[in-house]
Amino acid sequence: YVDFGARGDGKTDDIDAIAATHAFANQHGLHVKADEGATYYISGKNRTAVIRTDTDFGTASFIIDDTNVQNRNSNIFLVSSNLQPFKLEGIISLKRNQNKINVSLPGTCLITVTNSNIKRYIRYGLNQNNGSSQTDIFIVDKSGNVDMNAPIIWDFDQITDINALPIDEEKLTINGGRFTTIANKAESKYTYYNRGIAIRRSNVLVNGLEHRIIGEGDHGAPYGGFISVGDCSSVTVQNTILTGHKTYQTIGSAGLPVSMGTYDISPNRALNLSFVNCSQTNDINDSRYWGIMGSNFCKNIIYDNCTFSRFDAHMGVANATIRN
Repeated sequence: YVDFGARGDGKTDDIDAIAATHAFANQHGLHVKADEGATYYISGKNRTAVIRTDTDFGTASFIIDDTNVQNRNSNIFLVSSNLQPFKLEGIISLKRNQNKINVSLPGTCLITVTNSNIKRYIRYGLNQNNGSSQTDIFIVDKSGNVDMNAPIIWDFDQITDINALPIDEEKLTINGGRFTTIANKAESKYTYYNRGIAIRRSNVLVNGLEHRIIGEGDHGAPYGGFISVGDCSSVTVQNTILTGHKTYQTIGSAGLPVSMGTYDISPNRALNLSFVNCSQTNDINDSRYWGIMGSNFCKNIIYDNCTFSRFDAHMGVANATIRN
């Protein structure tokens, strides 16, 4: 990062230099290495660094200041693919456990499919809602054969949206990094902050990362996950330390007080996701902190040798494993 002007002094805003480093690396297929022992200050500026090559954060520290954020949905890092998603034409219905679809693809793809005319996971109680569109996610090879380790779980008599996301064959690795979030002090309502590492590429390994949180007061907006994994397959997070967020209250959809879910891990439409040898800085039995994970529409999630305060199957996990 110093090659592109990062100061690493813990005071100067380094997000532009960090983003520029990754942009150059992506263009030229180069690995990125943080400067040993540096402390990068990242302001609330609306800027995201896009990671498409192996990255070693090493022993460097990153201070993410959320006290004055321009765009709360602007992740600090976005791990993305050079392969472009595309609409699938000609598929008008699907059956549960169907083992082949009539397509020919450029390679193995992740398929996401929606029928917005059917609602699932309708919630009752203080945070009631009308449910979410029926959604499925599965893998097919170039001949259209469905990977039956993650089968189709719903019948789709109608399809309102269906997309193919090509799967990268080469693994992308992110190593190290000591991240500290200075928590937002926004009003306590459902305005989620997404200010972490968003993984939107298949076949990724995150190893040896640490995330801590400071500056939580008597109010704040919730977080949508420091590690957010979505629309991808085969992501492993190992030897990583995360932190649960303080629980704040707001008025729910039924007009009464509710505790707001706030997360450090957020899988959404993710397949084959593993957490191995991971833990959190808070006591997992301390109810002042919300459970660390929130998930939607996932398949094949594994916790192996982890000490975490929550395993969440919010809008469905097909095949969950908790071991050791």
